[in-house]
Amino acid sequence: MRKFEGDRLLVATHNKGKLAEMTALLAPFGISVVSAAELGLPEPVETENTFVGNARIKAHSAAKASGLPALADDSGITIDALDGAPGVYTADWAETPNGRDFVMAMTKTWEKLEAADAPFPRTAQFNATLVLAWPDGHDEVFVGRLPGQVVWPMRGAQGHGYDPIFQPDGFDTTLGELPTEKKNEISHRADAFRKLVEGCFA
Repeated sequence: MRKFEGDRLLVATHNKGKLAEMTALLAPFGISVVSAAELGLPEPVETENTFVGNARIKAHSAAKASGLPALADDSGITIDALDGAPGVYTADWAETPNGRDFVMAMTKTWEKLEAADAPFPRTAQFNATLVLAWPDGHDEVFVGRLPGQVVWPMRGAQGHGYDPIFQPDGFDTTLGELPTEKKNEISHRADAFRKLVEGCFA
């Protein structure tokens, strides 16, 4: 397992919500964080059908283009009654000609569950795969999960993406209703991040 030894890390994302979450998680290590968007790096085409495949594309593309170690994540929600969909296509379900519309995506998700007459609880998992890549082509991979269920109607204005319809196991609130600090403690990304810290920063 290779240790991270620099003081500057590129987070390979153009997503402000994801960048804010990563920056908060990295704050204790005194590492300065810069995003792919700030450096004007293009978003690579995600051609893989797995979280790890797409995270690797993003991390290696950013590391190569910037000369900095780059951290990328690919994450999404997998819903058991929909055979694991939307999975790696989680963000795609929200795409519109005018940007991403997650209210539309959540509505579509619930309609598909209703059409399938899916039994309750409608179990699901948030998945996050983190890849830390170096400019020399080396990488380390860390996988995190948060089990729970999809609920309706949408609840809460915190978080982003599918958070308002995802109720984590052991909670009676959705991720959209949890304070950011609490979400960052229990999230799939936090789970992957703990493993990253143990492997590369500890």
